[in-house]
Amino acid sequence: MNHNLYAAFAAGFSRRLEQPCLILTDGRAWTYGDIERASARMANLLVRLGLRRGDRIAMQTDKSPEALVLYLASLRAGMVFLPLNPAYQAQEVEYFLNDAQPGLFVCRPQFREAALLLAAQSGVAHTLVLDENGRGSLIDLAAAQSDIFETVQSGPEELAAILYTSGTTGRSKGAMLSHRNLLSNAETLCREWRFTPADVLLHMLPIFHIHGLFVACHCTLLAGSAMLFEPRFDVRRAIEALPDATMFMGVPTYYTRLLAEPGFTRKCARGIRLFVSGSAPLLAETFTAFAQRTGQRILERYGMTEGGMYTSNPYAGDRRCGSVGPALPGVELRVVDDAGRPCGAGVPGHIQVRGENVFSGYWRMPEKTAEEFTDDGFFRTGDIGHLDKDGYLFISGRARDLIISGGLNIYPKEIEDVIDALPGVAESAVIGLPHADFGEAVTAVVIGERGAQLSADAIAAAVRERLAAFKVPKRVFIAADLPRNAMGKVQKNLLREQYAHRQAGAPAGCSKPE
Repeated sequence: MNHNLYAAFAAGFSRRLEQPCLILTDGRAWTYGDIERASARMANLLVRLGLRRGDRIAMQTDKSPEALVLYLASLRAGMVFLPLNPAYQAQEVEYFLNDAQPGLFVCRPQFREAALLLAAQSGVAHTLVLDENGRGSLIDLAAAQSDIFETVQSGPEELAAILYTSGTTGRSKGAMLSHRNLLSNAETLCREWRFTPADVLLHMLPIFHIHGLFVACHCTLLAGSAMLFEPRFDVRRAIEALPDATMFMGVPTYYTRLLAEPGFTRKCARGIRLFVSGSAPLLAETFTAFAQRTGQRILERYGMTEGGMYTSNPYAGDRRCGSVGPALPGVELRVVDDAGRPCGAGVPGHIQVRGENVFSGYWRMPEKTAEEFTDDGFFRTGDIGHLDKDGYLFISGRARDLIISGGLNIYPKEIEDVIDALPGVAESAVIGLPHADFGEAVTAVVIGERGAQLSADAIAAAVRERLAAFKVPKRVFIAADLPRNAMGKVQKNLLREQYAHRQAGAPAGCSKPE
């Protein structure tokens, strides 16, 4: 049996070669037959370049059908795909190239000169170009290749991709994902979210990340569905395209921007059978407002680079506000205390997972890999949360975001939930900053709604009314925005750096409650 992920895709869409796979903004469509032939030409090119099974293919380009085809071609040829965020600068790319040592680096035209220099320094044999319109030397060379290619026979544990973690603390780590890891998760999500060939997914996510590449694309390719393949999220375009779709996946920011548009109505959303949110926490306020506006409850799920999706609220059943749902079939999930003992319902602890979708380890980092797995094979996610009596998981935050003040553990999300519910507050982020007496001081950075006049003292007082005194922020800063990564996650490490120097004294716009 061929365990190659592409072989699994092709088994489904071989019966739909004349059906659309990708529908572009201008109405042009790539059929499944087009995808089959284009990925064959690309795979033949990879082999013609002298690349061999197991070689890495690094890609830092804009989203396009051709970029997706390059990923599929690397699977077909038994190579390892390495997608990179187009926002990365030269110094960051240099690290990834040195660490992964790819045989091919595909970049945007405007980065070509820097890429050639970095490739020479890193020992990358080939550098090719692909622009946002699907043109460039990569396509020119592939056009001359045969459109027939026999997909390589791959074992289940052979690597299919390496995705680097965001590196918010220390060195970025390359999560090694096998064909079995990716296929098992795709099959589970297809079943749980009831994908069919009749579905049309409005795809506005980037494809350098697991959400847009693995969750969205894998499910549609495995089911033989179609994607409205948009280059990026645009709220006006989303409102235009939603009536032609049956599914939509997004990060919380997409949903808040939709809700801010009067044109986003119940009628606009009525053809969508499933709205999915992930990659960052969905505020309860957004969940509730969306249900009121559309009559639909967003399905929130939980996962990470190191294993795809671990939990999901049910397709049919109770989608609980604030929860990411129970563990998916085939995933074992537990919450344990610092000593590794199981936590009872409602008691926060460390989230650990085990299953076929969980990665094998970090690229060339055996010591770090060993640290992140328990003796019985559970992966330490680094997240803090609790299970309710029905097995629904609630995330409190990252373990490294845990605040220890005066010897007491404080979970930021509990405080953020209180602040976010206050009138005039759009969003908040709670962090711990160094404090000579307490070790860490609870600090809140608060974003107001447009036109709102927020008082730092009033915010601190409101928290004091609802939570224990040791959880009340010692400092509250009113800010214009929060630093985020490409997937909309608040980068608390940057917040800590930004506000660390403001601990002495009490500058305007903040209060210092005792």
